[in-house]
Amino acid sequence: MKRTNLKTNDLILQTVVKVVFFIIFIYSVYIFFAGHYTPGGGFVGGLMTSSAIVLLLLAYDVKTVASVIPVNFLKVAAAGLLVALGTGLASFLYGVPFLTHAHGPVHLPVFGEVEVASATAFDLGVYMVVVGVTMTIIQTIGETE
Repeated sequence: MKRTNLKTNDLILQTVVKVVFFIIFIYSVYIFFAGHYTPGGGFVGGLMTSSAIVLLLLAYDVKTVASVIPVNFLKVAAAGLLVALGTGLASFLYGVPFLTHAHGPVHLPVFGEVEVASATAFDLGVYMVVVGVTMTIIQTIGETE
């Protein structure tokens, strides 16, 4: 199949993606935090965030998206893996089995008293690994095209 360098007029796609990206991203953050008590969590939230970034890649090219989101996704995946492993290893400091869940109230200046769980930190690590690995794969495939 012969490829041409002509760009199609995708103004409608780009305009819609600018709005839909933020809706998907905000919903992925909601799914991330709601995953502690309901279906969702770090894996699903990470996949939704990755899908929002993939929408940007479909509407724009890789260089444009890289200039808007200047993130090295490989480092995000590595940092997420460290966070997930760190929450598991932190349980050894308290003499309990690996990945033992802990929770308790914490006073935050704006929100007041908030219940914080170690599972949320583990989910954050999973979220970062999913976004990092998914976007590294997608960008690697996209750069070869």
